Amino acid sequence: MNAVPSSFFNLYHHQFVRTAVAIPEVRVADPSWNVRKMLPLLEQAAQERALIVLFPELSLSSYTCDDLFHQGALLDGCLESLRWLVQESAQQSIVAIVGCPLRMEQRVFNCGVVFSQGRILGIVPKTYLPNYREFYEQRYFGSAEVLMLQTIDLLGQTDIPVGSALLFQHAQAPLLTFHVEICEDLWVPIPPSSYAAMAGAHLLFNLSASNITIGKAAYRHQLAGNQSARCLAAYLYSAAGTGESTTDMAWDGHALIYEDGTLLAESERFHYGPSLIFGDIDLERLAQERMRQNSFGASIARHKEELARFRRIVFDLPFPEEEHLPLKRHYERFPYVPSNPSVRDQRSYEAYQIQVQGLVKRLQNTGIQKVVLGVSGGLDSTHALIVCARAMDLLGYPRKNILAYTMPGFATSERTLQQAHALMEAVGCTAHEIDIRPSCIQMLKDIGHPYAQGQAEYDITFENVQAGERTSHLFRLANHHKALVIGTGDLSELALGWSTYGVGDHMSHYNVNASVPKTLIQYLIRWVAQTHQLDPNASKILWRILDTEISPELVPSQQNEQPAQRSEDSVGPYDLQDFHLYYVLRFGYRVPKIAFLAWHAWNDAERGLWPDVSVSKRHAYDLLAIKKHLHTFLYRFFQISQFKRSCVPNAPKVGSGGSLSPRGDYRAPSDGEAAAWLSQIAQIPDYPPKSHHYTS
Repeated sequence: MNAVPSSFFNLYHHQFVRTAVAIPEVRVADPSWNVRKMLPLLEQAAQERALIVLFPELSLSSYTCDDLFHQGALLDGCLESLRWLVQESAQQSIVAIVGCPLRMEQRVFNCGVVFSQGRILGIVPKTYLPNYREFYEQRYFGSAEVLMLQTIDLLGQTDIPVGSALLFQHAQAPLLTFHVEICEDLWVPIPPSSYAAMAGAHLLFNLSASNITIGKAAYRHQLAGNQSARCLAAYLYSAAGTGESTTDMAWDGHALIYEDGTLLAESERFHYGPSLIFGDIDLERLAQERMRQNSFGASIARHKEELARFRRIVFDLPFPEEEHLPLKRHYERFPYVPSNPSVRDQRSYEAYQIQVQGLVKRLQNTGIQKVVLGVSGGLDSTHALIVCARAMDLLGYPRKNILAYTMPGFATSERTLQQAHALMEAVGCTAHEIDIRPSCIQMLKDIGHPYAQGQAEYDITFENVQAGERTSHLFRLANHHKALVIGTGDLSELALGWSTYGVGDHMSHYNVNASVPKTLIQYLIRWVAQTHQLDPNASKILWRILDTEISPELVPSQQNEQPAQRSEDSVGPYDLQDFHLYYVLRFGYRVPKIAFLAWHAWNDAERGLWPDVSVSKRHAYDLLAIKKHLHTFLYRFFQISQFKRSCVPNAPKVGSGGSLSPRGDYRAPSDGEAAAWLSQIAQIPDYPPKSHHYTS
């Protein structure tokens, strides 16, 4: 019995499992030749530390044998080749799933045989046999539904479980539970794997032959992707490749690995030779999704009688013990910002329109035609102003109905003040400037603050007086002009508690940015600039704003060109903290796993460019930096910030990465403790071993 590896740098330690899909070359009705082509792929998968490898339907015989499936010589040859392959597997730490025709109960069945380390674990006959168009499987095979046996004796092994309702579960890792179905089983209204997923299978394997016709590959993607998404599972698919008979059909050797609707790997189609693809499946992600989605649990209750048919086969297999086993899987540095340009542009368009629609509806419902917002010359207020402009255009109101106020304080830089004025002019709103310093000094005098007596006391009171004065002005201006105050604070600031509570930037009548993280705000502004959603002159201003230091501008300094106060000095770098936020909020991962994924994504400076932006800086974070900033994130998120999130204004949810509204995705006690999360920080090493050079 082997425990899961304890090394932080081993993917199995973080509840991943490496899987493989193999497409071997075949000869029609030549089992001995076919099995010799399969073994090297099995061995290669094991050498790459995969725990399970899938082969195509009838891979030992080839799919296109037709009436030869009723020839004893072929069936005997397949059985002997299976014997040899099972024996050879005794030398490898891997589970293999291969296709083989087998005689049972005076019929031939199209089977998936599951074996490991010299022992057959179970046999799964195909349930749905296509008998239309080019398929004639009912001529050759019996369906799993007619099989009466529960076990069979085969190749000297007794009591081998057989049937379509088998679950295979790893003894040391219960989440590693899988099910096997065959080709057409996926193409029916309710595939057997649907019930298997409800019964507990997180990995669904499909041995397929599937000849190729024009457009069929795209349909396979739809089937496998949708099945993995509906079942909250991984779906692995292996179709026959070169060597099958082309008497009446052709073959493209299509292998797919999906996880919860996301494509992890795909083979090169029409490849003249063997293929092997890998996918590192995140078992914890699948378990978390099922735990959250109560409709999945309701489905289990509704189908409990069908699910009672499933038998669980427990197997043991050593996990790879290497200290270093990095992922063969790419993780986006910016999970809220897709790296694919077409997907990213579509996502930007959708996010922008969701924000606009939320504001349009609020204005329509209230009958109010004007909005008030503060414009600082920084990122968040810039994007909020852009959203307001689009909302006014859609409603047919003049942009002059946007009452924009820039309110310089004690630390406002010349740069941001100029940017605020230039942006307001470019948008065409009603622009004003209000110097809040006199009212702030009066407040500081009233409360007896040392700054009012000439002392350079820049404490939290000094900072929050400024934030409060700005918000107070905005609310009274809204009263005066019969307008709504538009909030500008973003999801990252809500997560980190980086806002002034109550009468401060925490409050507004409606917040368009509340579920948009800082990294997405940055890219949305880039997208507006690149696509000239305003005009070319405005785009120039937007690029300058993007290149400005992120700052609350509340503490004065000698430098007046750029803001001297850096938000990221207090809360950590937003690009990394947004990464942490996504995996805490969206998936609820354990702390060491979040650090492992962050290290995987961020340790290499060569991959640090913002998408499509040549002026961006390169970034990289080593494990010590990740550990430090993750500690900051966890403390601020779980310990000190929830009371602010418990009473936030209304705001539209924008992305599946989450919302922190207590009326939306996230509900938590305001006086909760961070101890459980912070205690796991100790499980993260400071550095990878010097001998290890990490590559993804």
